[in-house]
Amino acid sequence: MIYETRTTKVTIVPKGQPIFNQEATEVEIVDEAGGEYVEVRQCSDACDGKIAITPLEWPEIFKAIDFMVSQCRDVEDQP
Repeated sequence: MIYETRTTKVTIVPKGQPIFNQEATEVEIVDEAGGEYVEVRQCSDACDGKIAITPLEWPEIFKAIDFMVSQCRDVEDQP
């Protein structure tokens, strides 16, 4: 069997802050047996399903989403 390493989750936080910071944004490749897609999560105090993006963090979030989407595999490409 051959193994590979895949990046499936990226966390964006203010520089110098821990990954559990309330301003952390997670971009993750998810597959629930119907094909891969990207989820973006942010859980501040409310965790009400909204994502708040400031102009300063947008470039990093954009790059992370763009990268993760490019890493998703088509259903046909999966073993």
